[in-house]
Amino acid sequence: MRICLVVIDSGGVGAAPDADRYGDGGANTLEHALAAAPRALPHLAAMGLGELISLTGTSPAPLVGSAVRCHPVAAGKDTLAGHWEMMGAIVSEPFRTYPDGFPAPVVRALEAAFGRPILGNRPASGTAIIEELAEPHFATGSPIVYTSGDSVLQIAAHEDVVPLETLYGWCAAARAIMQGGDLVGRIIARPFRGRPGALVRTAHRHDWTVPPPDDVFTARLADRGIHTVAVGKIWDIFSGVGFRERVATRSNRDALEKTLPHLSAGPEHALVFVNLVDFDSQFGHRRDAAGYAQALQELDAWVPEALDAVGRAGQLWITADHGCDPTAAGSDHTREDVPWLAAGAQVVPHVGRPCRTLADIAATMADAWAIPGPRAGQSRWKELTGERLS
Repeated sequence: MRICLVVIDSGGVGAAPDADRYGDGGANTLEHALAAAPRALPHLAAMGLGELISLTGTSPAPLVGSAVRCHPVAAGKDTLAGHWEMMGAIVSEPFRTYPDGFPAPVVRALEAAFGRPILGNRPASGTAIIEELAEPHFATGSPIVYTSGDSVLQIAAHEDVVPLETLYGWCAAARAIMQGGDLVGRIIARPFRGRPGALVRTAHRHDWTVPPPDDVFTARLADRGIHTVAVGKIWDIFSGVGFRERVATRSNRDALEKTLPHLSAGPEHALVFVNLVDFDSQFGHRRDAAGYAQALQELDAWVPEALDAVGRAGQLWITADHGCDPTAAGSDHTREDVPWLAAGAQVVPHVGRPCRTLADIAATMADAWAIPGPRAGQSRWKELTGERLS
């Protein structure tokens, strides 16, 4: 059994039951993106996405897959919480955020480690703050440090001003500093190139994350002999725990292209775990509904290739980690349910009852490979394959 698990980073399908606590009532990332910029998504519709949301621009299609809505239960609405929950490890306390920027003792420690002052130090859109502070960065070589609504410390530097090795060293130092009461979920290197007015972030991003809990399901997969491949930022999200192969990517398209060879070759039992980060970083946070919808259409066109590649013994699963509604105010993530679509020769077409946690995904994998599952989550394997329909 080979499973390809694709994460539409931020692909929410409507406000979660507790969305009002986060100020996100009414959010619906995928539906609102398509309402603003209709696109035809025939293959995602056939997998069942149209059973979960309205697909503006798509004609109804016969259901060939399984579709279910998953409620998040982890504290917070960030990347780590969502991905770890789908692998059975549920965050009970949200990581600290810094809505007013980093406090003076942290700034002093960072500047001592970097050997120079920092620029920025506030929540901001990455592309906006890089443009704003590019000139002083060029003049001084000082890093641009910023955060967001997530638990992150991001360090941006021009590749011709600060060598990548230096930037990565700063990030490693920041990871060591941001511990204890100052712990953040991720330290992110944000290298960029170009000149003011035409600056672009490069593909050399790298994340230093908090290691996942010991009971994360990816670790169990590796111990049980399941071949595991991390495509895109999956390796960073899990700090490599449980993965045998790492596939670096430059974009959604690059990730999809690099995934296909792993679906048709290699060990019989494998998890190919893919993150499509552009949905979040390029379109969700930038509130670009048209770009988001176009990226969905690119994913839709890839679905038949993926199903051909996994063959009759494999399955394609598509889900998300949180929302980032491109029509919402601000630029932060939104607390949303996520889709879980599945297709393959063994999948019986149906719409399942909502999952009470994203951890059902890991529990279902455990049944698929007949290995012990995580403590959290309930397997849907029998429903998925038609042995027991809800």
